[in-house]
Parts: sequence; structure tokens; C-alpha cells
Amino acid sequence: MVRLQLAKADDATRGSAAEQIKQVALRLFAEKGVDGVTVREIAAAAGQKNHGAVSYYFGSKEALVRALVMDGAMALERERNAALDGLEAQGGPRSIREVVEILVRPVLALPDSHYVQFIVIFAMTHRDMMLDAIDPAWNNAYGRCLDHLRGMMADLPVALQNQRFVFMGAYLSAVLSARQRALADESRAHPMWGSEASVEHFLQTLVALLEAPADLPVAMLRQLGQRGGAIPDRPGPVG
Repeated sequence: MVRLQLAKADDATRGSAAEQIKQVALRLFAEKGVDGVTVREIAAAAGQKNHGAVSYYFGSKEALVRALVMDGAMALERERNAALDGLEAQGGPRSIREVVEILVRPVLALPDSHYVQFIVIFAMTHRDMMLDAIDPAWNNAYGRCLDHLRGMMADLPVALQNQRFVFMGAYLSAVLSARQRALADESRAHPMWGSEASVEHFLQTLVALLEAPADLPVAMLRQLGQRGGAIPDRPGPVG
């Protein structure tokens, strides 16, 4: 019994240390990028006397990065799927606004204040590695949202729909990252970014982006159509 209790205590200690390393690494990666932080810096900032703590708990820096990517991706996937399941059970979603809410609200509710910054920087510098780190089973909700949006944007050619989705993903990532970065700075107040009115305005502009009529010359529409209807890149966890 004593040995069992000691083993459980050791497991709890290891779990706590690993979680502390993840939290510290996420903050440092968000501030400096993955390439700008060493495993020694992470261990020291996490209060680990052993500079090999990252390797001990995760195996490698890359494995730690992959774990961080998946933590956020899984959280977003669960929340978005749950929201979609609820709306679909009631015959929805019935509006673009409802889908936009599902894309945005779970990101705002993430418990860590650095994930969006981290994933945006990581996507810019190591996009292939980021996408490879995400198990496809945990990246379906975003696609479900796009499927619903397509049905509500049927008046637009597929090529234009896809462009809107690319614009939307870039807009989501940029604005939510800027918001998170500002709110992580506790040295001063951020009345705009911390305001629910600003969140509401952001949601409205996303809806406007998707609902805006297209006024392109026929020649341009043909040019877009000739380039195919596929979205250029698989979206990341945020968008």
C-alpha cells in the first residue's frame, strides 16, 4: 500500500512538472517563436534544475511542440463539434452568424492565454510541421463549419467561396492573435481588446466578409475558375 501511494505521488509530481513545462514553453514560443527558445531556457523558466527536463518528460523539443499543438487543437475540436452537434440536432445552423460563433467562441474560451499567438507564429515558420502534428481525427470541426457555410453561400461560385474561406482563416488568426497578445500584457489596460463590444464587432465583420456580394468582371471569374476549386492549404486549429 505504501509503495502504491508513493508511486501515485511520483506520478502526480511528474504530471505537474510536465504541465508546468508545457505552460512555460507555450508562453516562450508565443513570444519568441519555436526557433528562438532552447530546451535549457524552457527548463530554467519552468523551475527545473535539470536542464534535460524537456527530454525527460517529452523526449525532444519537437515532441513538446507537437504536444502543445495538439492540446489546443483537441480543445477547439471538442468545443466546436459539441456546438455543431447541438445546432444540427435542432435543424441548424440556420445562419452564417451561428457558424461564425462556433469558429470564434471556443478560441476565446481557451484556458491558456498564449495558444493563438503560438500557433500563428508556428504556422508562419513551420506550417508543414504544424499540420503534420495535428491528428486528422482532431481537425474535422472546422471542415464541418465550412460545409455549412457552403450551403449558405451557394450563390457564390465555388472558387469565390474558397477564397472567402482563405480570407476568413487569415482574418481569424490575425485578429485573435492580436487580441490575445494584447490581453497577455498585464502592464496596462486594454479597453478595446477586452471589450465584449469589440468581440461583437469582430463577429459582425466576419459575417460581412462571408456575406458580401461579389462584383468581379466575368473575365476574372473565369480566371478564378480555371485555377480550380480547392482550398490551397489545410486549415490549422484556429483557422
